[in-house]
Amino acid sequence: MTVRVGVLGATGAVGQRLIQLLDPHPEFEIAALTASDASVGETYKDAAKWRVNSPIPEDVAGLEVRATDPDSVPDDVGLIFSSLPSSVGAEVEPEFCEAGYTVSSNSSNARMDEDVPLIIPEVNADHVDLLEVQRDERGWDGALLKNPNCSTITMVPPLAALDREFDLTDVRVSTLQAVSGAGYSGVTSMEIIDNAIPHIGGEEQKMESESRKLLGSFDGAEVQLNEMDVAASCNRIPTLDGHLENVWADTAEDISAADAEAAMESVTGIDLPSSPEKLITVFEEPDRPQPRLDRNVEDGMGVAVGGFRETTDGVQFNCLAHNTMRGAAGASVLNGELLNKRGYL
Repeated sequence: MTVRVGVLGATGAVGQRLIQLLDPHPEFEIAALTASDASVGETYKDAAKWRVNSPIPEDVAGLEVRATDPDSVPDDVGLIFSSLPSSVGAEVEPEFCEAGYTVSSNSSNARMDEDVPLIIPEVNADHVDLLEVQRDERGWDGALLKNPNCSTITMVPPLAALDREFDLTDVRVSTLQAVSGAGYSGVTSMEIIDNAIPHIGGEEQKMESESRKLLGSFDGAEVQLNEMDVAASCNRIPTLDGHLENVWADTAEDISAADAEAAMESVTGIDLPSSPEKLITVFEEPDRPQPRLDRNVEDGMGVAVGGFRETTDGVQFNCLAHNTMRGAAGASVLNGELLNKRGYL
């Protein structure tokens, strides 16, 4: 059965990606779009400065933009996708949950709340049942599910493959992040052209905390954070899309570069429409992956890895994912599919 869905923050960069993915989706039908008060009452075509690299869907262009308020969304909407700024999401998303809506959110607020599942379905789908705890504790008829930060989601699938077989102890990561991760107006051309910015506010902390939650264990009542130590340094560079990351992973068990490649190569997707057949693509070439060449691996939903070499206590490798597809809109859609499959809608 088709699930009618709404998109909060539909005119923004991630909101537009959500619409691009949802319009042809086999399980979801777009029924409601919301944006800021300045856009309410306009058609979506007039309200959104469409910047996605495909035409605006015809059946979405004429929809009227609604207020970002539970009372403005039809009762028959079974799932809400949120791409709101975190300051807005922190206030609005609980209101939707209290009103009975289930929310799959890309916003950074509440990701580390003890009763909010933070999910990459191919990594920790079992954490979705934390929603039962959440509903009991908060008295919600709805529910709130989060996908992680776009830089976190790039490195965690490869790390999960290593942790499962070799037990991670320490992770160090340095990122080279695309400008689209800051939104259309997030970084000016004068800041980023001929430059690199060695700081992205709050990004390091997100990678360090979210990865431990994603790789933690769920006992039916709470998530125990993974005990590995994680340190991140995040940098903005002048690429449009695709976050490239240099990762150093120390393991308790002995590991070779070939072991690491084999562990990642064996990872497959799961039975959800947006999950790729092969989650991790391993490149043998020493100069891959590269953002321009490899960000669209598996239609933008895969993770590319390469550059493996052995270190004193583990391995070093490079990983790459499309930050607005796998790292944002695609991740939210995938979580929505998980909610639908597990009967939470």
